Amino acid sequence: MATDILHTKLDSLHITGEERIKKAREHDEDVAILSTFLPASLTANQPPSKPFLCVLGKECFLGDPKLATPGTKKMEYKTRQWHEQCFCCCVCKTPIGTKSFIPREQEIYCATCYEEKFATRCVKCNKIITSGGVTYKNEPWHRECFTCTNCNTSLAGQRFTSREEKPYCADCFGELFAKRCTACCKPITGIGGTRFISFEDRHWHNDCFICAACRSSLVGRGFITDADDILCTECAKQKLM
Repeated sequence: MATDILHTKLDSLHITGEERIKKAREHDEDVAILSTFLPASLTANQPPSKPFLCVLGKECFLGDPKLATPGTKKMEYKTRQWHEQCFCCCVCKTPIGTKSFIPREQEIYCATCYEEKFATRCVKCNKIITSGGVTYKNEPWHRECFTCTNCNTSLAGQRFTSREEKPYCADCFGELFAKRCTACCKPITGIGGTRFISFEDRHWHNDCFICAACRSSLVGRGFITDADDILCTECAKQKLM
């Protein structure tokens, strides 16, 4: 989640915006606070504050991580402090200023660099997936990129099957790879739980596995082969008689 910066302005010793900061903290909101160092003469009657030390250390843009002269602005976020110029994106080094930022593992990122570095990318086009998307083989795809390997029809929300890790729509898979029913010659894909019968080197859809004479279903029943036909036992007896 992007994190916003709350600005405070000096008015003598009173800092405006304190109510906003207090309210944000009460609601456990993630905020950074920009304030100005006060001269020692003005802070004499105030409780001692935490000594300033810029988080960048030796990489401090001002050359001295302890530099805290009156009028210097500092940024405070989650108990850590930066000079205003040092509170920048860890990738592009652009000062965050009043823009939103995203914290990750002690680092600060501008929205653009965070997206470029951590956003989910489609395995097909390598572009960022901003919404929706499809997961296949534990890899992310745009819905429009997840298509049949053969005809490029979108497979998002559709039944499909795969061969050699590549997805195919039911029609293409059947035409390219499936066994064909001996009775109707249409492919037997198995997609959607389609059941089929195999005998020797022949295959039938369940609905096509019927007696050639009386047309009754032979699924779960005994049958007799007669050349290219299959017959129920009753029709086979009648034919022999």
